[in-house]
Amino acid sequence: MSKTLNIIGGGMAGSEAAWQAAHAGLNVVIHEMRPKVGTFAHRTGNLGEMVCSNSFRSDDHEQNAVGLLHWEMRQAGGLIMEMAAKHRLPAGGALAVDRDPFAESVTAALKAHPNISVSYEEITALPDDGHWIVATGPLTSGNLAESIRSETGAEQLAFFDAIAPIVYFDSVNMDVAWMQSRYDKGETEAERTAYLNCPMTKDQYEAFIDALLAAEKTEFKEGETAGYFDGCLPIEVMAERGRETLRFGPMKPIGLTNAHDPLNKAYAVVQLRRDNALGTLYNIVGFQTKMKYGAQKAVFNTIPGLENAEFARLGGIHRNTFINSPTLLDDQMRLRSKPNLRFAGQITGVEGYVESAAMGLLAGRMAVAELTGQTLPPVPDTTAMGALVTHITGGADAKTFQPMNVNFGLFPPLDGMKGGRKGRKERYKGYTDRAKADWQAWLDHKALDAA
Repeated sequence: MSKTLNIIGGGMAGSEAAWQAAHAGLNVVIHEMRPKVGTFAHRTGNLGEMVCSNSFRSDDHEQNAVGLLHWEMRQAGGLIMEMAAKHRLPAGGALAVDRDPFAESVTAALKAHPNISVSYEEITALPDDGHWIVATGPLTSGNLAESIRSETGAEQLAFFDAIAPIVYFDSVNMDVAWMQSRYDKGETEAERTAYLNCPMTKDQYEAFIDALLAAEKTEFKEGETAGYFDGCLPIEVMAERGRETLRFGPMKPIGLTNAHDPLNKAYAVVQLRRDNALGTLYNIVGFQTKMKYGAQKAVFNTIPGLENAEFARLGGIHRNTFINSPTLLDDQMRLRSKPNLRFAGQITGVEGYVESAAMGLLAGRMAVAELTGQTLPPVPDTTAMGALVTHITGGADAKTFQPMNVNFGLFPPLDGMKGGRKGRKERYKGYTDRAKADWQAWLDHKALDAA
């Protein structure tokens, strides 16, 4: 049996899968169409390029499910977490990175590995032979998406996602805006000031909502429908759900004190998070949008502190591709109709950089076990990894399947632990303690000795 593993896509999932498989002794070929074939959101041909936020979200591994996923990936020798640590930016309790150096380091590490080669070409159809991981992500090329649609019989593989704008720091009015992380999170001054805050009065907020609702939006093509992922809704879609929705979402003012006017509480606050190590770029947190470019600049310039803001990147909307994994994949993440193909990353219906990389990590290890004739025990569903893979390979309702972030709602209940908000902190700690023990026991299994 050949011990060469082919991986389509060099994003978070493909990069992590390649690293895990190569580290275990397999020969790996990463097939990446960029930079020859570009996408709406990518700017480079780097592996592991971050196209939306520069944040891996919370790094709290005792009270947060995504932080626990960080921990599990580190314990498994994950490349993505290793490079994130090297290029970490101050972001309070979040793990944010300097996106370009991060991707450059991921690329360099993969290319330097003696078992990995990179082939820069577009794969336009699902292969019939060999061992493959399909990790093409949310921007799968049209030809390959059509091949997947033909093979799976799925009538709809796509939902729409939006990206947030990035502002030049030197164009922000710091006489109005101030630096502060919510609740002053972070151990250092740099971490506590990783965010810029732009305050709004009630009248300013109402005017902003009016402008948002009236702005010209990107229209969908005939036959397309907008099935947004709830964790990444465009701000105008949130505003359409109610005028107060944004004020209780990305524009919530709690945990923030205006340094210029500490006695007056802002009615709403727009936050911007540092996007690079130099501190020259900040992305507007939660401001994914489908507004047209001209409308974006007009509406965002109404935000106090951003009156003269200049944009390094405006927001945009693009199609995200994912399959109905609970119907199509087995418990080894293999396509039931073509078991020589594994799927990993966002195309499987997980949402987020971390979740995508995590499914790549598992797919890589599962491929190693299969190609070397070893037996890999099921990933415990009490772990963050196991909860996610269980969800996408059968735990979710296939009829209503939508992309999902990792969360403690996917974990089996704790024995003897009461639910409800009162015991939440204790319950979350119980989840993470149990997960860490079970994940370490799974890693200690000897199925993945070097082939």
